[in-house]
Amino acid sequence: MTLTYVLLAVLASAQSSARDSLIAEGVRLAPMQPAAALARFETVLAADSADVAANWRAAIALNDVAQPLRARAERERRDSLSDRAERYARRAVRLAPGSAPALFSLGLVLGNRALTRGIKERIRMATEIRSLALRALAADSSHDGAHHLLGRWNYEVLTLSGVERFVAKHFLGGSVFREASWDEGRRHLERAVALDPTRLFHRLDLARLYVARDQPATARAQLDRILGLPDRFAADTIYRREAVELRAKLQKRQQ
Repeated sequence: MTLTYVLLAVLASAQSSARDSLIAEGVRLAPMQPAAALARFETVLAADSADVAANWRAAIALNDVAQPLRARAERERRDSLSDRAERYARRAVRLAPGSAPALFSLGLVLGNRALTRGIKERIRMATEIRSLALRALAADSSHDGAHHLLGRWNYEVLTLSGVERFVAKHFLGGSVFREASWDEGRRHLERAVALDPTRLFHRLDLARLYVARDQPATARAQLDRILGLPDRFAADTIYRREAVELRAKLQKRQQ
């Protein structure tokens, strides 16, 4: 074994150790400090842009940083962050097309981007989101995020107006919308809750579906559970506030 070989092996080991340390630190920070986690993941990507885990983790971190930016004045920054997130997520999927976390990361980013888009682009994104969720579940049937994506997809399609669904199905290539059903939406969201019972946004979207199906008592049960759970992620303050607002609306309807 030559000295050069030994030095290269030592260098490779040191680089691998540094990469693993950065990823581990990013994973630790990601739930409550996504911007700090992003810095770690992007440091890994600066050294190796083809690192699959760093790509999909950076995409999710960027999505989480963009989440609170709801004001009109923040739209440009939110879009910029979402653009970067989509690039990372697409790269992860391209590098690892069978990776459930990579597929989920792209579906998550597209789902949040779709909220501020026009009907034509939302339909295009929705078709891709469904495909990504199905592929993620084929790779890992216990991926709670993928179940949430698919449950939310059914809910979003079925809460479009009748005119929007008609236009989507007949003029914008949204024939896959015919596959949407309330039962499938409920099944996937309930599965997401079962897989991760303390994840607030699983319960919040399940409560919304119950409201849409005129099941206020069942919805309130989910909302009450949310109010009794601790914050695990930075966005949980937003989800908790939305749960309080939804519960107040349900209470008002009963009066």
